[in-house]
Amino acid sequence: MARNPDQRRRTSLHYHLIGIGGTAMASLAGLLKAAGHTVTGSDENVYPPMSTGLQQMGIAYRQGYRPENLEPRPDIVIVGNAISRGNPELEAVLIQKLRYTSAAATIKEEFIWGHQSMAVAGTHGKTTTTSLLAWALESAGLNPSFLIGGVAENFGTSFRLTDSKYFVIEADEYDTAYFDKGPKMWHYLPDTAIVNNIEFDHADIYRDEEAYEFAFARFINLIPKNGTLIAGWDSPIVRELAAKSFAPVESFGFGGETTLASDQPLWHARDVEFSERGTRFRAFRSDEEWGVVETPLAGAFNVRNALAVIAAAEAVKADRDGVGEGLRTFTSVKRRMEVRGEIRGVAVIDDFAHHPTAIRETIDAIRQKYKGRRIIAVYEPRSYTAQRHEFQQDYVRAFRDADEVVFAALYRPDRYTKETALDLGKLVHDLASNGKGAKQLKDADAIVADLSPRLKDRDVVLIMSNGGFGGIHEKLLTALGK
Repeated sequence: MARNPDQRRRTSLHYHLIGIGGTAMASLAGLLKAAGHTVTGSDENVYPPMSTGLQQMGIAYRQGYRPENLEPRPDIVIVGNAISRGNPELEAVLIQKLRYTSAAATIKEEFIWGHQSMAVAGTHGKTTTTSLLAWALESAGLNPSFLIGGVAENFGTSFRLTDSKYFVIEADEYDTAYFDKGPKMWHYLPDTAIVNNIEFDHADIYRDEEAYEFAFARFINLIPKNGTLIAGWDSPIVRELAAKSFAPVESFGFGGETTLASDQPLWHARDVEFSERGTRFRAFRSDEEWGVVETPLAGAFNVRNALAVIAAAEAVKADRDGVGEGLRTFTSVKRRMEVRGEIRGVAVIDDFAHHPTAIRETIDAIRQKYKGRRIIAVYEPRSYTAQRHEFQQDYVRAFRDADEVVFAALYRPDRYTKETALDLGKLVHDLASNGKGAKQLKDADAIVADLSPRLKDRDVVLIMSNGGFGGIHEKLLTALGK
């Protein structure tokens, strides 16, 4: 018979995480340690903020994958979703018949059973929305536990374990492990579920748009009748899938004609004002005003994120004044429009965007926040999807509102053929044909050498990559300082 969550937490186990340096895995390591377990791990090429985070938590990990990393013998091995057959440490786990599982299954077993799960899903905006929801509930006095795919600056961490009944989690659609190819979000038992938007992504694991949409359809199908689906009504696919929800639906949208024509109870924004200080708007549920929202976040997509959080907070009857204070005092997430520094009047901003839609919305938000300033977009095509040809034309549209665009080379060109790879030369040509300054340079060092001498006061450099990008942010700031 399975133990209940309280009994489980009183039993200390030794968990060993293969691939501990990933964002989700390092955060899970911290949760497990906070729950009283012994935690070890292994990985390659760990970089901040996860490397420093593991050190601060006192969690030992070994560089490289080797069978001897499994000594002393752990009770449970958690296999990261980037680990595949042939990994020498994984092979030793299989040979020795060690008990192994996935990160998502561990989260469900250790932390979600017996709690009210508030899960945030969608193609774009998950990390910011999850962080904002956790902070809004914290400000409302609900003291939630949480697990986020990035460092929430208000908390200074990507995870927390409390005695609250609420567990806030970023519900990722990426696959779970080599032995469980379903999405991680299927494990998270959602009670209150936000689905921001759905747009095809992760071409490495989803064969087509139908398969991708099915992942979200099943996630929505997991919400119980006494739960709530918070549905992004600006996304046609979300609208379509929400119709099949067994749970009540609360919809939200920026406020355009498409969303306001909805017959759903619709959360939307009116009188939206953008400035360098942030965003201000009035939040409504249909024709009933919730209140005035002030937030340092920028861009239309962050208005949607805030509306989703308000709707989720209302679903659990959180204190409105506390939620409003949380929205006002939110300080973003590392690597989500994070200002890394401003030297000689040049702002250097770091963002995780890699899908064309996310890039377009991030540039739009920067344009709205930094009105009248020149925007130089610097992009490293790094994710599997980002380096594929399917989004060739979408990238032309994505970068149209930047004043200048600089591309780094494909991160792993060896994975693609001429037919399957993004053609950066053509992308530069197409942007130039539309009157856009665009170029391709080899790597971070070449980009810094090109940009630093010609950047001027009030320029904004928006650097986008879902990896370390060769430490380009600090290199550029150092060069500007000289």
